[in-house]
Amino acid sequence: MVEGAAEIDVAKVIGKVITGDIEQTLPGIDEGEIIVIRSKRRKRNISAFRQGGKIVISIPARLTKAEEREIVPEMIAKIRSKEVAAPESELMKMADELLTTFAPEIAIRPATVTWRAMNERWGSCTSVDRSIRLASKLQQAPKYVLEFVLYHEAIHLQYADHGPEFHQFLHRYPRHLEAEAFLAGFEFADTI
Repeated sequence: MVEGAAEIDVAKVIGKVITGDIEQTLPGIDEGEIIVIRSKRRKRNISAFRQGGKIVISIPARLTKAEEREIVPEMIAKIRSKEVAAPESELMKMADELLTTFAPEIAIRPATVTWRAMNERWGSCTSVDRSIRLASKLQQAPKYVLEFVLYHEAIHLQYADHGPEFHQFLHRYPRHLEAEAFLAGFEFADTI
């Protein structure tokens, strides 16, 4: 439950608008990403912000369902437009620079690096086609955290497991402890 949301009329909603027995999926919304709060206190203003990896939208309780269906996607678009992700070509360059700097012994380079919606992981890779996928929620993270996850996945192209050799390379990243702490904190906050 969102803090300070005691005045919620319709209750917390994630990816769906629920009123009474009617449930309707909003267009362009991935389930689990959006929370819509109908507030009796809120008279005119509509607010939208990120909290714990989700987009929280607070609207006046008096809005009709039609108005809600119109305004919620607009507010989501506003929030997402502010979140400029590194282009995939930049991620490829970043992976190459990280490996060259911290693991020059690893000759394997990713063929592709893409953003993906992931709920359970920060990244994944496939050594057969040398592809790396990064969780789109990393677009909001500090650069050193993005670099750490990308470097982690790039090392996996040569070392599939989390054995001693893998960790030897991973710990060469100067801010690895800080990045691991950030990711652990983010995961914990997401469970609250």
